[in-house]
Amino acid sequence: MDTPQLTLKPSREKALLRRHPWIFSGAVARVEGDPPPGATVEVLSTHGDWLASAAYSPSSQIRARIWSFDPAQTVDAGFIRQRLEAAIRARDAYRQESNALRLVHAESDGLPGLVVDQYSDTLVAQFLSAGAEFWKDAIADEVLRITGGKQLYERSDAEVRSLEGLESVDGWLRGDGEPQLTVDENGLQFQVDLAGGHKTGFYLDQRRNRLRVRQLAAGREVLDCFAYTGGFAVNALVGEAAAVTLVEESAGALALAEGNAALNRLPAERMELIEADVFSQLRSFRDERRSFDMIILDPPKFAPTRAQVERAARGYKDINLLAFKLLRPGGLLVTFSCSGGVDAALFQKIVAGAALDAGVDARILDRMSQAPDHPVGLHFPEGEYLKGLVCQVG
Repeated sequence: MDTPQLTLKPSREKALLRRHPWIFSGAVARVEGDPPPGATVEVLSTHGDWLASAAYSPSSQIRARIWSFDPAQTVDAGFIRQRLEAAIRARDAYRQESNALRLVHAESDGLPGLVVDQYSDTLVAQFLSAGAEFWKDAIADEVLRITGGKQLYERSDAEVRSLEGLESVDGWLRGDGEPQLTVDENGLQFQVDLAGGHKTGFYLDQRRNRLRVRQLAAGREVLDCFAYTGGFAVNALVGEAAAVTLVEESAGALALAEGNAALNRLPAERMELIEADVFSQLRSFRDERRSFDMIILDPPKFAPTRAQVERAARGYKDINLLAFKLLRPGGLLVTFSCSGGVDAALFQKIVAGAALDAGVDARILDRMSQAPDHPVGLHFPEGEYLKGLVCQVG
């Protein structure tokens, strides 16, 4: 036996036959061959039928992540190269929108646990699974070769690394330089902090939704909550919003937001920056009887897993209820959830409940999701994490 083998318990192959790329620890009967973390294993049914090749992760509840369902494919450097080339080539259609794109979106690109983002000539990678970590050096070399990028920064500092038995890593993996840079997006410029920013530095998944806000903002007084570095706020100002108020608890992020407005030559007098907790500030606005024509809610992940959904639902309902109370008649609520544990149907139900409790009638004008460089595999619904609604109150 050259390749280690992972054998499933009886009747536990059903998800794999539907091409779902995860094998949970409870589905595993035995592992033979003593594979190290990240090594490739052959996945067999309880009857010994070959099902897939996968990356083994002995510390994770997701015990193996599928590389391929094709028995003719060998997982080697050539395999990794081909998957990277296919993923990066698929992004060519979006390069006219921005020079900052997601090049590899993990399982949805057949490269489980790997995220690669491009910011101009700098790449940022997250190796979030044992399999991605196993092939780290090959991946780093190949993505730079394929893209012609000059350097690669590693942001393997997400909490999921610990679930894979991996330590947090943050720093230059190939090359070096200043981790602060400027990118172009739909005719605008934004400063990005690769080292200290959220995710890999910028919310690339919201690119088209920021443009949608620009299209809706004309003449409106806008409140941008969880404003981060001002992506939505800057677009609203460019869209001729009458005024924009940003609420963000990070002073550093607000400073970048102010800088982004100046970078795009936008009038500072139409911006109000408030460093505060969003929940508290929304209640203050309510008590002050302040109101707005458009409110944007783009909170952080409230429910990383399904186990936290109930608590997250309360949080989403609270902020949406407060927002509905602050909207003027005809006003727009642009509201998002990036929690994987909250699906689109549940999110709509939460927002509907918030409108009911706020005593307003509202209708959905538009639905939003992550930008298409963050694709969703048909057999991997977990890849669809970002949900958004544009609601109008009566």
